[in-house]
Amino acid sequence: MSADLSDLKKTPLFNLHEELGGKMVPFAGYAMPVQYPLGVMKEHLHCRAEAGLFDVSHMGQVVISGEDADYLLEKLVPGNIVDLKPGRIRYTQFTNDMGGILDDLMVTKRENDLFLVVNAACKAQDVAHLLHHLPMDLELVELSDRALIALQGPKAAAVLARFVPAVSEMPFMSYLEDEIDGVPCYISRCGYTGEDGFEISLPEAEAERLSRLLLAEDEVEAIGLGARDSLRLESGLCLYGHDIDETTTPVEGNLLWSIGKRRREQGGYPGDVIVRTQLADGPTRLRVGIQPEGRAPAREGTEILDRNDDVIGTVTSGGFGPTLGGPLAMGYVATEFSKTGTEIFLSVRGKKLPARVAEMPFVEQRYYRAAK
Repeated sequence: MSADLSDLKKTPLFNLHEELGGKMVPFAGYAMPVQYPLGVMKEHLHCRAEAGLFDVSHMGQVVISGEDADYLLEKLVPGNIVDLKPGRIRYTQFTNDMGGILDDLMVTKRENDLFLVVNAACKAQDVAHLLHHLPMDLELVELSDRALIALQGPKAAAVLARFVPAVSEMPFMSYLEDEIDGVPCYISRCGYTGEDGFEISLPEAEAERLSRLLLAEDEVEAIGLGARDSLRLESGLCLYGHDIDETTTPVEGNLLWSIGKRRREQGGYPGDVIVRTQLADGPTRLRVGIQPEGRAPAREGTEILDRNDDVIGTVTSGGFGPTLGGPLAMGYVATEFSKTGTEIFLSVRGKKLPARVAEMPFVEQRYYRAAK
């Protein structure tokens, strides 16, 4: 039985989700499918083995255009946007004056503008943030008439290449504009499952027809939010509002890889002094992977203890990893406990359960890498 959806926004694929038997739940103000009749476990494993289709139309899509748009956006994020080549994508974060993360986002540099994809729960505040900080002569357009779908999995490229042959040669984190069955689409080779795959921005009026077209391919199944969460958790990827938020910096969030050398040295974004201090001295806490030793999962909010029962951190995401074959979690611990293999304990329902700090990703990421 689906939850009461009367006060929720609906994506252009809402009717298709219901037709496919999706169990609809509230998520970021939208009615979204948490699973289909296949079930979360099988959906997860199907995406790891073949290809899954996700509705991510609740995400925000924004275009910024005008002179020096890349330079001006770079003043709001620690990522290197200026040196990004046209047709390439970069993951970065909006930061506040304390270095905390207001949202994380994908930035694509196109020939004449920047294309941003931001989180659903943050898109209104992100647009307001951009309008407040960017000069008036830049144009900002929210693409509210476009849907967004993600085709993810080891067979995603083979499936999409039947409609758009050029995608076979796209590098990871690159962008292409092409047609799928006559419909102009923005195609990005990226995703949030740890698998190869694509995110496809398309006119909302064509979203259901093209989704049906892809679902008709033998390798493709519809995948809900439940499996999307377990896939990203196995891949060690942050969920905004849980693993990163306004109180966590990119350094604490273990996102140093997203800040290039020039940006580390020069700064020039909100909170850069705090971030650079943490880069120099180390943070007091760090996001780590956590591997419980038993079978009991540790959910968000679980306290992390040391051997003496002192609280040293908190779990921010946790559950069962179908590919891993056991429970897994991530969370923040005091830095002295952050080394891989460190013994820690989880306070689960009044019991002190053993665990250890684990390398992330828990399951190997299989993003596309072109043969050398």
